Amino acid sequence: MEVEKYIMGGMYVLAGIMHFVKPKIYLKIMPAYLPYHLVLVYISGLFELVFGALVMLPATQSIGAWGLIVTLIGVFPANIYMLTSYKGRKKWYKFALWCRLPVQFLLIYWAYQFV
Repeated sequence: MEVEKYIMGGMYVLAGIMHFVKPKIYLKIMPAYLPYHLVLVYISGLFELVFGALVMLPATQSIGAWGLIVTLIGVFPANIYMLTSYKGRKKWYKFALWCRLPVQFLLIYWAYQFV
């Protein structure tokens, strides 16, 4: 289980960094009803980065795992927004957006393994 912790933590650290390197990608999926889109992109990226790093350290593993769980729940509306606002014709992409919703729950379960 030790290796999985580092895979998960590294995945979130990388995703968090990408919020700062390529914020436009994340701005596209921000629900219209939320204010301060760029600030929220940076905040969510910071949370992913910090909690991803914390989950890899034994002393802060539980804090990092709970932080990731809360973050995953917090960004779930963006996943729903992506699905409901998609107007493209790519059926495979629409299918992927549907699949992404239950994947969020699997990611939450995965993080819970390190609480």
